[in-house]
Amino acid sequence: MKNKRLLLILTIVLTLLLVPFIAMQFTSEVNWELGDFVIAGVLLLVTGLMVELVLRKTSNKYRFPVLAAIVLLFLLVWAELAVGIFGTPFAGS
Repeated sequence: MKNKRLLLILTIVLTLLLVPFIAMQFTSEVNWELGDFVIAGVLLLVTGLMVELVLRKTSNKYRFPVLAAIVLLFLLVWAELAVGIFGTPFAGS
């Protein structure tokens, strides 16, 4: 059962990374480099593994707030990397 969930997480991450890869074949507006794919893959994989850990280790009482915090953190990091909403050096600003 544990291996099935890990395989599902990896499949979802690879499927999400295929979206910009395929878009790059049809338009010049999507211009990702290898580093972009690596960073996005790591970010998605870490988020997926953290969700899996929370689902396994927390009780129902704390599950929703912790999952919401993980998703919020993912979205904030993604937005910072994408457009630099906070203007940190982390985004290359």
